[in-house]
Amino acid sequence: MFFRSAQPDSRADILTQHIDGLYSYALVLTRNRSDAEDLVQETYVRAIPAVERLRENSNTKSWLFTILRNIYLNQLRQSRIASPVSGADIDQYMMDIPGQTFGDPHSLLQSKTEQEEVRQAIQQLPIEAREIILLREYEELSYQEIASVIGCPIGTVMSRLGRARSKLRVLLSARLQVSTQTNESSQ
Repeated sequence: MFFRSAQPDSRADILTQHIDGLYSYALVLTRNRSDAEDLVQETYVRAIPAVERLRENSNTKSWLFTILRNIYLNQLRQSRIASPVSGADIDQYMMDIPGQTFGDPHSLLQSKTEQEEVRQAIQQLPIEAREIILLREYEELSYQEIASVIGCPIGTVMSRLGRARSKLRVLLSARLQVSTQTNESSQ
């Protein structure tokens, strides 16, 4: 944990509940473990002093994701260069997703293969599509929360998510066809 407060159920402790999700989101944005860690750390550096000013019923998760995204966008504007592509960084995130436990090795292999196919397909999506898929499907933010995080109307979130899912379906379908053709030709 980044910090520990004197009160066990303080607002600061509530912040730590979202650290894994923030790190995953930072990985999607930066595609680099070190940069993602720095981004999460900077998010907490800014959030901790401001947490006591939050209203009682504030959506802390959405607030933290918004801070992280704004820091990332500010850093991008300052550097004016794109982050290097690193496929290994999304690997860690996908490995951390809890999977089902299967009894037989064939089912386990099939599940791991499917997860790898999805990971590779998500990696091929543009950043905007990866970002929205992560926020909705993995972080389970509502459309309203996503709209707040990325700073656009809820209708835009819905249309972007629809396009991202459609692109993902096309990529997965193409991968399935290639995989099927490869298996048929090897038999």
